[in-house]
Amino acid sequence: MRKQNSTYRTVFLSEAGGEPVNNDYFAYVELDKYACYVIADGLNEQPDAESARLAIETILLAFQEHPSTGKRALRSYLLAGNRALCKADGKNSLKASVTVLVTDYAKMRYGYAGNTRLRLYRDGNVKERTQDMSLGNDMARKRKQPADILSRHEERNNLYTWLGCGKGFRPYISKKTALVNGDILTLYTRGIWENLDEGELKDIFSEAKDDPQECIDNVEDMLLSKQPENLENYTFVTIFVDKVFTDPNRKRRTKKIILAAVIVLVVIAVAVLAVWLLRRQRTRRTEEMERRLANTMEYIRDGNYVRAGEECKEALGNAEKLRDKEKTEDISAYLMLIEAVNKADGLYGEQEYESAQADYMTAMERSRSADHVADEYIEKKLSVINDYLSVYDYIRMGDSLSVKGDYKAAEEKYLLAKSLATGICFDAGRKDAMESLDRIYGEMAKETEAEEAERKEIATAQAGAAELLAEGDKAFEDGDYEGAKVYYAMAMDKYQKLEDDANRAQTEIRLQSCMKKAAEKEEREALAEEYMEEAAALEEEGDLAGAKKKYLLARDIYKELKDDDKAGRTENRMDLLEVDAEEEKEKRQQEALQQNGQQQAAQAGETVSGNTME
Repeated sequence: MRKQNSTYRTVFLSEAGGEPVNNDYFAYVELDKYACYVIADGLNEQPDAESARLAIETILLAFQEHPSTGKRALRSYLLAGNRALCKADGKNSLKASVTVLVTDYAKMRYGYAGNTRLRLYRDGNVKERTQDMSLGNDMARKRKQPADILSRHEERNNLYTWLGCGKGFRPYISKKTALVNGDILTLYTRGIWENLDEGELKDIFSEAKDDPQECIDNVEDMLLSKQPENLENYTFVTIFVDKVFTDPNRKRRTKKIILAAVIVLVVIAVAVLAVWLLRRQRTRRTEEMERRLANTMEYIRDGNYVRAGEECKEALGNAEKLRDKEKTEDISAYLMLIEAVNKADGLYGEQEYESAQADYMTAMERSRSADHVADEYIEKKLSVINDYLSVYDYIRMGDSLSVKGDYKAAEEKYLLAKSLATGICFDAGRKDAMESLDRIYGEMAKETEAEEAERKEIATAQAGAAELLAEGDKAFEDGDYEGAKVYYAMAMDKYQKLEDDANRAQTEIRLQSCMKKAAEKEEREALAEEYMEEAAALEEEGDLAGAKKKYLLARDIYKELKDDDKAGRTENRMDLLEVDAEEEKEKRQQEALQQNGQQQAAQAGETVSGNTME
């Protein structure tokens, strides 16, 4: 009756990935009172090894002989699988990582050995999770590194317990966990967790709908979209717990419990009071933690990571006092992110851009485990740093060429640095580039007067081209694409005369982009004109509402194009439509009044005539 009065939906995928044979295996058995789900990852190097299949078949047979959710029973299933792999005939011993999940349709218990994984998601959060039995996991926990570091750790597959290891086999058996309606259980092998981090999987199941197949498809789509170079076998299982079993005899037992509770009520009154006081204190700490966490998020949104760090530390302290493991892990992830950003910001303020860039990349990795709250801030900083480093790269290349005596090539690099710094409004970089130019011009002054004059002419032309390019960029940003095309064309002409193919090519790209934008603008203007023509036609047909819609579309396009004149004329036309509509409305009202008056007069005449006849 337990299975009939509960609803569990199981969907899985298992693929070979980039390997010739799939050594992963998954199977399950659902009996009337108990169910067992087993996933295994074959660890043999031979592609035809059947360790995973043999392990699962043995475990399921042992379960069917003595179905139970007891700790000893679950351990016996895993021990049976271990003995089967140890006794298997063959040149090489069979090995496998395995996770076993048993349930009585109301509670569940799991056991595992190796690095296959289990996660229980409840309300979008991880309620239960396994820990890999590997040297890499132990090292990561000792160093307090994020969990996702393990996917790239060189010791992640160095296991100390696995199925088939013999006498040293020590599986982990969990305590029982009560299931609730809406829980989602997942089982997966290393082909998944080596390529998808915890945050990405959590995002999928926090937004999960009532379709386990959709979740499976989303996991596979995300995995394949990353296009990993060496994709191993991967297996992913999801079990949707739509309805858990409810014991019909629970009310009888409840009555007995209540009766016993009444007998000892006086004895536990003091304990209840103490618990109430503790709960009150816990409530206050919880409220304080939530308030501090909310302040942390607000400061992060404002970009004030110093104050965010102070608030986050207070929130973490409260979470630790509350012994809220999940909140402690989440807040710790935020704090590690904030500390990484503050460190990077410090280096950025000291103009240590290369070191800051590396620390911002580290912060970006940590942001993945903190709901991506700092992605936008970090990306902006990295974009600025990339531009700044490009300026200094040009200056360093110029310095290197200057040492070799190639002043002309060095001058070109300095001018590129100056041009780029001018374009991104990097005053310090522009100043350094100008100082480098001044220095090299001083050295070039030692050359012949003819060479000096020629070089100055080239420098002037390059500066003029850079300024034209900057003017073109400014016009482009202001939406003056025709003006920008003129500046870019003039800059291209100067770069072509200077035989500066690199800058000429960059300017040509900008010119093409400008022409594309100009064409798009013309298309939008044409569309607006088309709306205006359609509105005029509708207006002539008397469809004032349709005409007004077309005028609105045209006006929005003109405003988008910043053509205030045409937008104003369109709004004036709409105002006239409103006046016409009002006049039409008044005219109809007057006609209705006249018609009502005529009808009343006619009725009065009929009444008088009738009275006369009488």
